[in-house]
Amino acid sequence: MLEYQNIFTRVQVRTQPEAGLPIPDSLMGPGRLGKGMFGPLAYWAGKFGDAQIGPIYLGTTGLLSLMFGFLAFEIVGLNMWASVGWDPVEFVRRLPWLSLEPPPPQYGLKIPPLNQGGWYLLAGACLSLSIVLWWIRTYRRARALGMGTHLPWAFASAIFLFSAFYFQPLLVGSWSEMVPFGIFPHLDWTSAFSIRYGNLYYNPFHALSIVFLYGSAVLFAMHGATILAVSRLGGEREIEQITDRGTASERAALFWRWVMGFNATMESIHRWAWWFAVLTTFTGGIGIILTGTVVDNWYLWGVKHGLVAPYPAQNVLTEEQKLELRGRYQGTSPDSFPMYNVPVTPAAPAMPDSMLPGMTPAPGAAPPATPSATPSATPPAATTPPGGTK
Repeated sequence: MLEYQNIFTRVQVRTQPEAGLPIPDSLMGPGRLGKGMFGPLAYWAGKFGDAQIGPIYLGTTGLLSLMFGFLAFEIVGLNMWASVGWDPVEFVRRLPWLSLEPPPPQYGLKIPPLNQGGWYLLAGACLSLSIVLWWIRTYRRARALGMGTHLPWAFASAIFLFSAFYFQPLLVGSWSEMVPFGIFPHLDWTSAFSIRYGNLYYNPFHALSIVFLYGSAVLFAMHGATILAVSRLGGEREIEQITDRGTASERAALFWRWVMGFNATMESIHRWAWWFAVLTTFTGGIGIILTGTVVDNWYLWGVKHGLVAPYPAQNVLTEEQKLELRGRYQGTSPDSFPMYNVPVTPAAPAMPDSMLPGMTPAPGAAPPATPSATPSATPPAATTPPGGTK
């Protein structure tokens, strides 16, 4: 039984490299780069999947996508490196904390100088263009091979979530709302974004996104486990089992009915998984777009609709204070988390006990000076210096 309890491929097939179908509609010609090969590490690569490397086909959109993606990577990396004085050791040491920040709030939607967020906008534009070009590549390759376009449309759902972080700043009118490029800084932004808009956990579309995210994990794990469990009976040949159920399909269906109460088919389980995965990013993108545009505070929205019990009112902000806080997760220099400190009138200095009414000065202490009710306009009389004359 233990031979079935691992995540690696046990059966590896070695034959001549497969060149694939010709692609006559390519602008770069029907050929591909290379003829395919099984590299020196083919055995270990085969443990995870098909060990064949190449041939590679990029095409026009693939080549442009890689070019713009590399340009975005370089802009972000060089700005991070410059922020540590071009010190390579310091760059490696502080890399998780380095970032390329969006423009400050005072620029709104204007184009700022390069060192005030211009590099950020340029890198974001290149990255977005690279992703869109790669989507076009996936769609065209699927159509050229006579496949369905399920993969490009699933990719489009992920792009929608990525684009939501552009749409939301456009709708609220400030580039400063955008996500910084960086490992820990973008995690700080996530926390600050939730705090600024009243806890994103009360956003119903965020909740739906989490449901589909966890649901996808469970669904994929259950399906994968079921197929592995009946693979000794031919369960991995799902295409044949869709139209001609064998003992593997029958046992898998019986197991699901016993455990879950119902069962998907060899075909419909993949549609379930596709929809759960696609709706994860799609509902998440809707939740981001609604934040700060339709709903300014998800906690108060939850109180209004009975999702959460209200807390005692404190730190109530005016509309001017809320507008001042918008987009200020990074704060002013030095960086800080968003906050608003209510101005406090400084208290008068405490009077010592010896100065209180009815108290006598301590021995050796100078008597308190009696303030004059009205200042005198007459200068004090001159005194005779010692040994001198008046």
